[in-house]
Amino acid sequence: ISDSFHLLKMEGFLKKRVAVITQDGKFLVGTLRGTDQSINLILQDCEDRVFSLQSGVEVNELGLYMVRGDNVASVCELDEDHDDSIDLAEVKAAPIGKVVY
Repeated sequence: ISDSFHLLKMEGFLKKRVAVITQDGKFLVGTLRGTDQSINLILQDCEDRVFSLQSGVEVNELGLYMVRGDNVASVCELDEDHDDSIDLAEVKAAPIGKVVY
């Protein structure tokens, strides 16, 4: 699949809240403000959600944040109403692991 195909798909997410999983296991949520042919992402009002089996999800505010395209494993549009209805302090889950090839 060509880089231009990926760029067109990503442009459909511009100005929308997205969830990004990175190759190193981060779960980021933010508003997609920009992207390029390398799938570098610029996220506004970005937060890093850290999962734990012992305590609720830790939310770290990052503000304006750039993710290198070669570190992106997955991007999807976030259902904001559903996300807002979840009490992250009550969610217990295993941390997301690194991508292994």
